[in-house]
Amino acid sequence: MENLLKDIEILRERLLKTWRLLDIDGQASENRDLKREMSKPNFWNNREKAVEISKKAEELESEINTWTDLKKEIRELEELVAVAQKENDTSIDKEVRKKYEELKKKYEELEFLVLFSGEYDKSNAIISIHAGTGGVDAQDWAEMLERMFSRFAEKRNWKITLVDRNVGSEAGIKSATYNISGRWVYGYLKSESGVHRLVRISPFDAEQMRHTSFALVEVIPELPETETIEIKEDDLRIDVFRASGPGGQGVNTTDSAVRVVHIPTKTTVSCQTERSQHQNKETALKILKSKLFKLQEEEKEKQEKKLRGEAQKAEWGKQIRSYVMQPYKMVKDHRTNYETQDVDGVLDGKLEEFMEAYLRCGREKK
Repeated sequence: MENLLKDIEILRERLLKTWRLLDIDGQASENRDLKREMSKPNFWNNREKAVEISKKAEELESEINTWTDLKKEIRELEELVAVAQKENDTSIDKEVRKKYEELKKKYEELEFLVLFSGEYDKSNAIISIHAGTGGVDAQDWAEMLERMFSRFAEKRNWKITLVDRNVGSEAGIKSATYNISGRWVYGYLKSESGVHRLVRISPFDAEQMRHTSFALVEVIPELPETETIEIKEDDLRIDVFRASGPGGQGVNTTDSAVRVVHIPTKTTVSCQTERSQHQNKETALKILKSKLFKLQEEEKEKQEKKLRGEAQKAEWGKQIRSYVMQPYKMVKDHRTNYETQDVDGVLDGKLEEFMEAYLRCGREKK
């Protein structure tokens, strides 16, 4: 019983340390400010902003309550064991040990959040998936990745908004872009940026040959309103066209889709999901600003690596992860060497272990 009490005390100290690192008290203060904002009479005048604030308050409250409840449960268990030890009561030993293991596991799952130390880890994210080398197989693979990320986002109760989607002529997708909003979205998804490689027996090959397909995943943080990226009008080419693929009555019958090209960087963003050309242009420009901001950050990082003498690696063609379905089953991340044989689970959105390995690996390198 004495050893168990010591273990619970250690767990409580670990929780308090994490509590301070995540600034749960600061989050509680922020949540109170949001609730004061929500109680104002004119709060719903700007519906879009009101929904955003309400969602943020809801997510904050959920996170605060989770940590508060865990802290309370650990304290209650500690008090129970202390009383039992004082009265020399060993009848609850097995039950308490089981409860301790449950709380420890719960804490370790939550501790994952400490790994989010990037400036934009709390931000929403824009994720784009592009079919690469491999023809129809690559397009099918891109659609499989689209489903994988959608499943992961749904499990976390994140909001997923389609921005642009180009369907393949035979199967799958050529590309797709989504805006994903919620708490810690970019922190989770940034590990997925890069080339994903699939090895399997092609369902499109009559000879049942093994094929290798590639798809590129781009993840950028949604730029906060406080960040400003200046874009000159002369640097932009804006094309309008008729939206393609399935959609509402007005979507496919008018030239509402917008493609914005930033000429100096050749960065292209398309948006065709809104009925209004103006709304599509606004969304495309917002994403373009985030992309240009990410390019600036990457260029800065490249210069720092050059000064430190680190080797540069081309991102395209350098897969970050391989998914092998035949002749054996395995998913392996080449940056961290983390691997699993649960290919079906991963493709169904079970990505946390890969993300944790990536974040821990990044922290160790620092």
